[in-house]
Amino acid sequence: MTQPQHKEPSLLDSLIPIVVLVALLFTSVMVYGSDSSSGPNQIVLLLGMAVSAIIGLKNGYTWKEIEQGMINGISISLGALLILLAVGSLIGTWLLAGTVPTLIYYGLEILNPAIFYAATVVICAIVAMSIGSSWTTAATVGVALIGIAKGMGMSEAVTAGAIISGAYFGDKVSPLSETTNLAPAVAGTDLFEHIKYMLWTTVPSIFLALIIFGFIGFGSADQVSNEQIAAMQGLLAEEFNLGLHMLVPLFVLLAMAIKKVPAFPSVGIGALLGGVWAIIFQPEVVSRVAEVDQASIGQALTVVWVTLYDGVSFNTTDANLNDLLSGGGMANMLNTIWLVMCAMCFGAVLEKVGLLKRAVSAILKGAKSAGDMVTRTIFTCFGSNLITADQYISIVMPGRMYKEEFEKRGLHQLNLSRSLEDGGTITSPLIPWNTCGAYMAGVLKVPTLEYAWFALFNLINPVLAIIYAFLGIKILKLDPPKAYKPEAQAQ
Repeated sequence: MTQPQHKEPSLLDSLIPIVVLVALLFTSVMVYGSDSSSGPNQIVLLLGMAVSAIIGLKNGYTWKEIEQGMINGISISLGALLILLAVGSLIGTWLLAGTVPTLIYYGLEILNPAIFYAATVVICAIVAMSIGSSWTTAATVGVALIGIAKGMGMSEAVTAGAIISGAYFGDKVSPLSETTNLAPAVAGTDLFEHIKYMLWTTVPSIFLALIIFGFIGFGSADQVSNEQIAAMQGLLAEEFNLGLHMLVPLFVLLAMAIKKVPAFPSVGIGALLGGVWAIIFQPEVVSRVAEVDQASIGQALTVVWVTLYDGVSFNTTDANLNDLLSGGGMANMLNTIWLVMCAMCFGAVLEKVGLLKRAVSAILKGAKSAGDMVTRTIFTCFGSNLITADQYISIVMPGRMYKEEFEKRGLHQLNLSRSLEDGGTITSPLIPWNTCGAYMAGVLKVPTLEYAWFALFNLINPVLAIIYAFLGIKILKLDPPKAYKPEAQAQ
């Protein structure tokens, strides 16, 4: 049986799906606003996928090949989707168990409104650096910090931006992080040399972000009243049994992350432990949710079971507290999962029929200086995040395609591995339909387009990296220069 002949896509072929996608996504956001990720964006991504498939069919690909590409694309994201489901359960049981309310209570006690945003960055950076995961940091400490912001009357969008800034800084410089290991593996550099080299762009970026968050915090401090904070603490103490022992599920999860236990079982165990803690230490809360005077063990187990899949809802005398402490459950993550699956299908078809590779080759044309190479790599990583909706693809694909090009121009591969992180890892949470953007919006309950303007570290870092490249700051050259061999590219 002869293999079908595939025609090389033209530049116009590669641009059509991208232009259609951007135009329709812009229309979706303009018409539906923050609700665009609840269905409209998914339809747009599927329409973009259809356009890509039609071009693929025109160029000789069979529907079976395209369909297999979609299946492969979805399979790549399955690990992330399982983590999303587990995180939904974890948030629900930790609300029921009093773990999140305890974090909020003590956070209100300790954090000063004037330094709240900057302190949020530092706290999330330390946690993410320790465990190597921006996702786990956002789903645990980040959720609590959003609650503290509500209690203080601070901006949730700025707080979410601070959480993401700190979480991605810590994730980026942690040797435990998957992306921090992936980038040097793709580029062919040493992990610790990669981290050391990244510090030149990463540390100044986080300092600039901290300074700006400090100014924002000082400007917001006058709007916060001590009475408002005390009232929120009083309501939390009235509704839950609070204490440091309620933080045991958090410490167990952090310990598993430090020991490099895979994310899905770690978060799942954390969710189940939260359910156990709720039954043992929050019997009154469980009884109120079950709508009985005193819940039996069977009724308590039923409440935990429902919380795992459908979240928890409280009905106190304070509407703000109800909104703050209600949520979680696997069901509340299904919209995010739907968005991720549609995005991965679009990106997979685009890559399968060669449209993505064709677009990238056009981007590289004419690149000469180190500044050109770094800039185009960062923009390619951002574009991959925009189109394929997955930060891993935004690291792997440009890394594979540009490795020989950096060598050809006498640039050390550390320049490439740093650029992959500066453009790929960092920009992923800024895009609503990207796996990271959808995840952060789902967990923190703040739309991506609202917090993106305040994810200052994520905005500053790529710009600073480009400035460094054009000024020649910390741009390593191969010594001695390695002769470029065309045959190496064909291998």
